[in-house]
Amino acid sequence: MLQQIIDRRLAGKNKSIGNRERFLRRYQGQVRDAVRRAIDQRGIREIEKGEDIHLPKRDISEPSFGHGSGGAREIVHPGNREYVRGDHIERPQGGSGRGSGSGKAGDSGEGEDDFVFHLTKEEFMQIFFDDLALPRLVRSQLVEMPEMKSQRAGYSNSGTPSNLSVIRSMRGAIGRRVAIGAGSRAELASLLLQLAELPETSADPAVALARKEMEAQIAALRSRLERIPYLDPIDLRFRNRVRLPIPTAKAVMFCLMDVSGSMDEARKDLSKRFFILLYLFLTRHYEKIDLVFIRHHTQAQEVDEENFFRARETGGTVVSSALVLMDEIITERYSQGDWNIYGAQASDGDNWHHDSGRCRELLTESLLPKCRYFAYVQVAEEEQNLWEEYARLRETERAFAMRKVTDPSQIYPVFRELFKSEGAAA
Repeated sequence: MLQQIIDRRLAGKNKSIGNRERFLRRYQGQVRDAVRRAIDQRGIREIEKGEDIHLPKRDISEPSFGHGSGGAREIVHPGNREYVRGDHIERPQGGSGRGSGSGKAGDSGEGEDDFVFHLTKEEFMQIFFDDLALPRLVRSQLVEMPEMKSQRAGYSNSGTPSNLSVIRSMRGAIGRRVAIGAGSRAELASLLLQLAELPETSADPAVALARKEMEAQIAALRSRLERIPYLDPIDLRFRNRVRLPIPTAKAVMFCLMDVSGSMDEARKDLSKRFFILLYLFLTRHYEKIDLVFIRHHTQAQEVDEENFFRARETGGTVVSSALVLMDEIITERYSQGDWNIYGAQASDGDNWHHDSGRCRELLTESLLPKCRYFAYVQVAEEEQNLWEEYARLRETERAFAMRKVTDPSQIYPVFRELFKSEGAAA
């Protein structure tokens, strides 16, 4: 008995989704390298979008079979007018047939990759999170949609009977009847006054004829007014409701990073990935997010994102300068009543030994009372005096957390541990 299986699972409008998944699995190494390059070139605000990746033709070439030289073969040549069955054809002259290579090099023109593949926003984020060892359960939580609520949005001309507004409909019907019949009522009132002035009985034929004509006009006007519908379909008004995202408070995210000579590019890359995760996490909870970038060595400075990740200074490190500047910016621009304040600090732990105690005092007395959460990530294994001071702070402050990250695969597990209680706190 012949059995037929029909796959009725929903695959969306993109019918080639299976081919795309096979392509991404087959060339996952090249695609992951392209995503990593895109992350290095993007800003934090631009991380959540698609990407065009370029793959050399040699990387996606498929094996093929061909006939070797020699042997007896029967071939049909289209358009043959010279040869008949049994004729011998000489081999082509001039090499293996891969091209004569007669082109000349030039100094103009632009090269173009052999193959361009577009990654959607979802595919890009999937590969980005896979590189950070993101569990699938948590990934589905990160891409959750904001909650929606139903809200009144005036009235509509169409809708269901249950949403019919009787008062608004009757108000519109009365207004329509008044507007349509205004002219007829004014004319009717005028004719009634004129008719009252005429005598009911008169020997004059002209007066009797005028009275008869007025009575006919009055009857016609009354008939016209009676034909005005009491309630017309255009009078109906239905309560209209729309679904809107639940408004959330504003948030500001402070990114503090050491840019002294000990912070090499690998450590900056770890820091950037942590900041990206924090930004993506906050965008799922807040509609408006401001980013403030503060870099520091012996002095702190507020900069844009480009200089934040690219600059590298020499000399010592005074971490408290960044904390002081953060406190000043909060006081000037971000009121606690209007903003949810988050702080993220990345450093290799190197600090002037007399300054680490001051950092703990600044956090305890000034910053942590204003912040919803402050996370410190050390991108080096060695524990120095800054780590020791912060460890004392961790024991007493619930809004403060600290962890170490030395490899990209550790970033998301550490991030998840740092913000595991954020859903209950937000």
